[in-house]
Amino acid sequence: MTSVYEMLKTAAANYALYRQTRNEIANLPADIALDLGILPGDADRIAREAVYGKAA
Repeated sequence: MTSVYEMLKTAAANYALYRQTRNEIANLPADIALDLGILPGDADRIAREAVYGKAA
């Protein structure tokens, strides 16, 4: 059984990864983002799906 401490630790690590991923996507140079088909406004959604998985 996972302790509350372990659950909080995992949640904090996931949130840190989400923020880092979101910031990197949002700060991509425009030409690279365009080449990848990524809009900076989609950074939240892309990062959330990458870290937490796609919502059903």
